[in-house]
Amino acid sequence: MSAASVTLAGASHSAKGPNVNPLPRYAAYAIVSIGALIMLAPFYFMFVFATQSRTDIFNVPPPLFFSTELLNNIAVLTTRLPFWKNVGWSLYVGLMSTALTLLFCSMAGYAFAMLEFRFKKALFALVMGTMMVPAFMNMIPTFMVMDTLGWIDTHRALYLPGAASAFGIFLMRQFAASTVPHELINAARIDGCSELGIYWRIALPLMKPALGTLGLITFISSWNNFMNPLIVMRAAENYTLPLALRSLFSTTSTEWGALMAGSAIATLPLLVLFVISSRQLIAGLTAGAVK
Repeated sequence: MSAASVTLAGASHSAKGPNVNPLPRYAAYAIVSIGALIMLAPFYFMFVFATQSRTDIFNVPPPLFFSTELLNNIAVLTTRLPFWKNVGWSLYVGLMSTALTLLFCSMAGYAFAMLEFRFKKALFALVMGTMMVPAFMNMIPTFMVMDTLGWIDTHRALYLPGAASAFGIFLMRQFAASTVPHELINAARIDGCSELGIYWRIALPLMKPALGTLGLITFISSWNNFMNPLIVMRAAENYTLPLALRSLFSTTSTEWGALMAGSAIATLPLLVLFVISSRQLIAGLTAGAVK
């Protein structure tokens, strides 16, 4: 084949390249945009209704823009509930749950991944088996245990029982097995480092992406937890946010504006946390998937 024909063939191939039909790409963008709008609509209306009066919320068509009733709704909210105290309890329980879960799950995950001991596989299978038990089956046993310990209406009943979750142990075990080199652990043992020192100084820093992901999941789960406080909490001043907001419901006179204002305030920290750390969440979940 002559040089001229090769040049012509290359020119004709490059001329066809830019003429790729962009329609499928634009259609995909449109579908994703519509899906995003549908998912964001409840959040938008929650913030809009937080600034509306109770009567305006039920107008037809409903209000689409912000109004001036936010301060009045917050005043009603703080009158009906010890709201800021409930916010403080939710923050306390969330932080304690996150700290204890990270500690216990990282220790258990490191042990299952790096140590050899009797019944290791059986114990790990038992831990994984607990994930198959539906959550509602734990309600009565949880109440009975908390009542026996005298922990009813105390906040330690909300963060201690779930401090070593099966999901957290599984996540940390898989991450440690794929990212912590056995050679590094063996070298530390030869140098005389204790197992606790190896865990704290070597393994834990290498497990930071998984720790960040598990911490986010645990905090969000604790912040949104409704069932456990419903089982063990009695006094309104000890309620966490989901239970406190649920207590605003009434068969006759629910303050919907105040309820929406409380929901918006409760949602804001999670939205800010997710926006700041979404990359960390995705990186932790996918770490080790591609080598």
